[in-house]
Amino acid sequence: MSKGPSKAPPAPPSLAVLRKEIDSIDEQVHRLLMARGDIIDRLIQVKETQEVGSAFRPAREADMMRRLVERHRGILPIDTIESIWRVIISTFTYVQAPFSVHADVSVGESAMRDSARFHFGFVVPYVAHFSAQAAVEAVAKSKGDLALVSATSSRTPWWIELEAAGAPKIIARVPFLERADHPAALPVFLVSRVADNAMVIEVETWSVRVSGWNAEIARALAPLADIVAVPDTAFDGAALLVSISGIGLEKIKTALIEAGASVRSSALVGSHATRYTVPPNGAAKS
Repeated sequence: MSKGPSKAPPAPPSLAVLRKEIDSIDEQVHRLLMARGDIIDRLIQVKETQEVGSAFRPAREADMMRRLVERHRGILPIDTIESIWRVIISTFTYVQAPFSVHADVSVGESAMRDSARFHFGFVVPYVAHFSAQAAVEAVAKSKGDLALVSATSSRTPWWIELEAAGAPKIIARVPFLERADHPAALPVFLVSRVADNAMVIEVETWSVRVSGWNAEIARALAPLADIVAVPDTAFDGAALLVSISGIGLEKIKTALIEAGASVRSSALVGSHATRYTVPPNGAAKS
């Protein structure tokens, strides 16, 4: 049985057609952002306020970022998507309740500025401080500002300022997506005042003061928690910022005592979401 002439494959779309499709998508994205702004405007009217004050919702933001990662596909880097959405969230939060970002630049001015711009954009005012203590104190005096401080090291126990009732708390840790080549890789805690029902309690952060602290005790605690320690020579001990997930503080206290330290005091100073780690193949996991 003879076959008819084979049909030639369809010609690929021209550059003009593809560019027209891109223009159409760009217009849709812009219109959707303006529609989001309209909803935020209605939200402000419902809340009957646009005064300065905290409008942060760490639990909701973490949920939004997780859904974003889970549905992402294609050639666009996930870092770009993370930054775009972080700036969208931060800008619309700022529109609802204006705030400033107070950054501790003693850990590296360029790295901290990169983190602030990556997560908050250029609309939110940026204020540099030369210590974590100064950044946290500025937030404590404000109605709804936010501080960025190192999550891995410190020269002073700034977290002691968070112990009192009504004081600001640690509300998040960024970057939410962790990867070896992240463009804003500096590990940073966000400190502000947030309603209790808006917090996400997956990783608890505790201020723990101990006597008898030394390198051996630090090594014993390392498998159980992330710890930032500042020596306290007055008591031959240290002020600790302890981040724990999946275990209670009592287990940390027991480990400290068994290692030879004495626990002088402890106070919950915040919490944050579990971070996503992005392996080299690009698939994010918590």
